[in-house]
Amino acid sequence: MSKLPDFFSVRELRYGRDPYLDAWLLHFMTENNIEPSVNPAENAQPEQLRFMVDLDDDQVFVPCSDEMFENLLHTRLSDTLRAEYREKWRLLVHLVRINITDRYTRRKIFSLSRNKIRQVLHAPFLIPSRFLKQLLTIFMAMSGVHDPQRAEKSLANRLAEEFMVKPAMNRCLYACPDTTLGCTSIQNLRWELDLLELARLCKLSLRPTIWENPGEHTDSPAFFDDICAPWPEFTDVMTRVMGPGAGRKPMKILFLPGSSGEIVFDLRFISVLTRLGHKVILALKEGFCLDSPVFWDVEHDGALARALGEARLVENSRMSKNDLLRAQREDALIVISDGTRERLNLWRTSVTFARAWKEADLVVAKGYANHRRLVKNSHLFTRDVLCLFRDEDGRDRVVFKEKSPRVTKITESQVVAQADAIIARMRNARGMGKQVMFYSAIIGSIPGQTKVALRVVNTFVSHLRAKHANLMIINPAEHFVEGMDGDDLMYMWERVQRSGFIDVWRFQTVADIEDSFELMGEPVPAEWHGKDATFSTGCTKEMNIALDMQGKHPEMQIIGPDPKRFFRRMEYGVGKYFDARIPDKGRGL
Repeated sequence: MSKLPDFFSVRELRYGRDPYLDAWLLHFMTENNIEPSVNPAENAQPEQLRFMVDLDDDQVFVPCSDEMFENLLHTRLSDTLRAEYREKWRLLVHLVRINITDRYTRRKIFSLSRNKIRQVLHAPFLIPSRFLKQLLTIFMAMSGVHDPQRAEKSLANRLAEEFMVKPAMNRCLYACPDTTLGCTSIQNLRWELDLLELARLCKLSLRPTIWENPGEHTDSPAFFDDICAPWPEFTDVMTRVMGPGAGRKPMKILFLPGSSGEIVFDLRFISVLTRLGHKVILALKEGFCLDSPVFWDVEHDGALARALGEARLVENSRMSKNDLLRAQREDALIVISDGTRERLNLWRTSVTFARAWKEADLVVAKGYANHRRLVKNSHLFTRDVLCLFRDEDGRDRVVFKEKSPRVTKITESQVVAQADAIIARMRNARGMGKQVMFYSAIIGSIPGQTKVALRVVNTFVSHLRAKHANLMIINPAEHFVEGMDGDDLMYMWERVQRSGFIDVWRFQTVADIEDSFELMGEPVPAEWHGKDATFSTGCTKEMNIALDMQGKHPEMQIIGPDPKRFFRRMEYGVGKYFDARIPDKGRGL
């Protein structure tokens, strides 16, 4: 094999610089089944991934630490990598032995899994967590057991819940500190007290002995002193991130929990955050992933259900931006699935999870595994990340990783302000006796033609304005804001479109496009032949809104193609300016 170039971090990896590296990276991505072009049904598209990771067009993202990827890149079976693979094998063996009594089935699973582990030991290419998922998929498919650790997870949550009502819990959580808190103001004093509670809850959540060995050491003075000991690192980071001096408004937080048992304390931690005015989205696993809490556990785990209380559970894995923001306004705590049954893998997370990340101000991630994926991976993310975990030496750690300086967060208030400014112009036009027309047209529905589309729309709208008196035309092409993606724009325009100030809603026709090119003195390019608003998913959604608004305001006129022709395209490409494709039906070999 040709020598691959040296690299110092995953962030340096780019396609198009070295043909051998390109080939290796594509092989790596396909073998780990995280290449979106090969498996678009399960892997996120690059636009969705960019909701979470700051990536250039030619940049590569891999869901593991830099150290792990460096081992895999050189196909080197280091001691660390060998230990990781063997740990995954031992986990499978344990699950098979305690869950399967049929000798034939056990032998079949072991035989197939041995072939898998021989393969990865011979050519260490799979990310260990992806290898574990393969083994668990084999186990679940052949055994019919969909959650072999359900009882253990429920027990861990129940034991954690029982500890919550013990005197030891009250003693740890509510004991006064040894030193008097410095009181410079009532506001700061409140924060100091909240900070003590958060720090102690976090430490308790990182003590698995509470639910693994109940009663052992938890009543001892040493345990009490450990929990109540000052944690300057936590104090400094939390005060900088959300303290009264940070000048921050209430935050939207995406919370990635640790294990079962731990989550009972995480939810108590979250209750403090919501009491402080923050909005939290808790992301659980979609299916069995060892001791990680699963979204569906609440159906049979009473302790988890009680800990969640009145939290809103959202089953929709493809929530729109509008629906997500509405849910956050209505509920302080929302529970979603991350869409996966493996360690955090941003290529495999659901649309709802990606949008939750994008709308968050802060991502709080519990556990060393998340620290490896988010902090020990040198990529920069689109949101600030706060990792809380115990390191390999048993020390409580808090690590803050700032979002990429290149990323500007477009907040809901900014989008709303932009929409409301347009609505105010529409209201003023109505007051001056003008009619208001909204023009829905193809902007980004033809890949590579966005600049041409803007010229087409602007030319035709100028033509309409010259022809019609007392008419205000809203042209979406004139209101693009740098930093907004397709999701932001659709959210902004829906607010405008539902304002009730539109008198005429015109949808682009084939004739409109032909007239535009004629006005520009150009022939119609092949890519534009026969195109109209029905070829745009955005326009399809807008036709739904137009019909809904016409039902409320019957005097509103809809001009353009027959509405029935729109509804071929119902899925908007997440974060894209162009559409998801219409599936080819009946064209297979």
